Amino acid sequence: MAARHALVGGGTGFIGSRLTKHLGKNGYEVTVVSRMPGPQRITWHELAEKGLPSGVTTVINLAGQNVLVPTRRWTPGFKQNVWNSRVNTTASMAKAIQRSERNIESFINISGVSLYKPSERVYTEDDKGEGYDFMSNLCLEWENAASLPSESGCRVVKIRTGVVVGRGGGMIQSMYYPFFFGLGGPIGSGKQPLPWIHIDDLCRLIQFSAENEKVSGALNAVAPEVVTNEQFSKQFACSLRRPSLFAVPEFVVKAIFGEERAALLLLGAKVKPKRTLDCGFEFKYPTAKAACDEVVKSSAN
Repeated sequence: MAARHALVGGGTGFIGSRLTKHLGKNGYEVTVVSRMPGPQRITWHELAEKGLPSGVTTVINLAGQNVLVPTRRWTPGFKQNVWNSRVNTTASMAKAIQRSERNIESFINISGVSLYKPSERVYTEDDKGEGYDFMSNLCLEWENAASLPSESGCRVVKIRTGVVVGRGGGMIQSMYYPFFFGLGGPIGSGKQPLPWIHIDDLCRLIQFSAENEKVSGALNAVAPEVVTNEQFSKQFACSLRRPSLFAVPEFVVKAIFGEERAALLLLGAKVKPKRTLDCGFEFKYPTAKAACDEVVKSSAN
């Protein structure tokens, strides 16, 4: 295999740190774009000034301010930071690819499934999504920023991810100890769909997208099994051998996060990974049981 060099924006967070390790184990040289300089890193300012590092074959953007930080109020300033940290970083990488003197094989941008409006229908990648609130408009603009002219010769893959499940971050980090002590349960009614993906499958899908020349366009990074928040909560409790009794009331979620952010937890769409599967990708953790069992097992080690 020819030498592969991935430039990863936002490579120090929960997903990014796992991805950089995964790619490193699979023969990639990895350079991270970060606000802070360091070994095997460049800053966003350096990317804008000097362009892509030498030898980069694929560009991946995971950058973005965490939306669900309960200590941060949902102010206009914070919302702007959430927007800029996704759209502006994606646009910066797209510009760097266009300015590059050598062809970059692929540009993989990670956005979300929030562009699918909660309803009774089941969405696939054939659905473009619509702007109906802040997060859906953000996802649409985020994907637009990743677009490249066809003459760039670079494949663009827009991965729409559900809730990322794995030990050490994301949803599991916030729910692990309440569930461990028998105090966990669904959020709100629990009837809302919960599109999710195990972090190992997301890392594998990103690598798959980088290396498969036939893959381009939108891919839903969600497990094939459609579950509700309540079903996932019960499965996680079961894997921990704990009860799932204490639902978090809707008014508490809204009090902590505000109406707009609370919708991320209290509402959800049914999403299927149709194109992802059609492209030949195979999920290692296709069910909530498989994912929850792995998370609990890895937590015990």
